Amino acid sequence: MTGVRQTVAALLFAAVAMPAWAADPQAVATLNALDKITGRVSELKAHVGQPVRFGALEITLRDCQSAPPEDAPETKAFLEIRDIKPNSTAKQVFAGWMFASSPALNALEHPVYDVWVIACSAIAPATHDRAPPAAVASPETPADTPDTPDEDTDSGNAEKIPLD
Repeated sequence: MTGVRQTVAALLFAAVAMPAWAADPQAVATLNALDKITGRVSELKAHVGQPVRFGALEITLRDCQSAPPEDAPETKAFLEIRDIKPNSTAKQVFAGWMFASSPALNALEHPVYDVWVIACSAIAPATHDRAPPAAVASPETPADTPDTPDEDTDSGNAEKIPLD
């Protein structure tokens, strides 16, 4: 019976100790990349499945996850990084998870470049690709009224509704 209790205790501990990651296939990772020769640090935005270039590196984000707000703050990203040199075949130099809180835990080992994870965010819905909704005339607003308020109209004050 002791073995069963230990197994149940271990499973409960694992369930509590491991954060519930909020995976999003449409996530965008914010990465920092350092060119060690020039000292240039660049911020990169990597979308899932779309390669991003930094110098001779091609960085592909496969997954990016952030812990929910109630857990300890942590962001992790699964990256595939290839070194693409002219007149040569591309060589994969990194494939694995990088953690924002511990960049040295699983770091890219490259003589010229360094890459680390900063954050994950969701893609904002694209509103500029769609046409604006057509204006609909209501009984209170005639169709020939301009959308912008006139100078003599006080549009800053909303109708006050008394609270009982």
